Formats: sequence, structure tokens, C-alpha cells
Amino acid sequence: MINLFKKIFGSSPKTDFANLVKEGAVILDVRSPAEFKQGHIKDAINLPLNELENHISKLKKDQTIITCCASGMRSASAARFLKSQHFTRIHNGGGWNSLANKIA
Repeated sequence: MINLFKKIFGSSPKTDFANLVKEGAVILDVRSPAEFKQGHIKDAINLPLNELENHISKLKKDQTIITCCASGMRSASAARFLKSQHFTRIHNGGGWNSLANKIA
């Protein structure tokens, strides 16, 4: 029962995105190229969500990947898709501005 409440209210341990980046995590920005050009996290890879399936070979299944987008919706979809393709070290970083503040 307590685990159900943790899932619903999000009281699971917070992901340390700054540490993941220090350890070599890849930041995968799934926004459009136009959105990416307007601003992005340094060294992030831009691979739009609608192209992810066709370019998945550019990613390594054993690397830690943090997905991000504008608000967190597309990054969540990207994280779910990558997990369905047997990527095991996937973290949804949510909106890129928020993620940038977490890794600064």
C-alpha cells in the first residue's frame, strides 16, 4: 500500500542528474531542430521524437541516457520508447530548462 502511495505521489528517490552527467550520461533532446536551435543544453544530442525510431542505432543500449524536451511530455514518450527497445539506463529529465538548472 505504501509503495502505491509512493508511485502516485512521487516520493521515490530523486534522480541526481548532475552526477549522471558527470559520469558520462548522454543528454538526448527530442525537440525539433528549430526548437533546439533556439536554445539547448551544451553537448546535448538533438534527435527529434518523430525520428527516434529511425535513428535509434545512433544510441548505445548500455549508455546512460537522459531525455529532455520543452515540457517533459515528449521526453517521457522517448524514455518509454527506449525502454521498450531494451535500453536499461534511461532517465526522463523533463523540460530542458529545468534539467539545465539541475545539472548546473
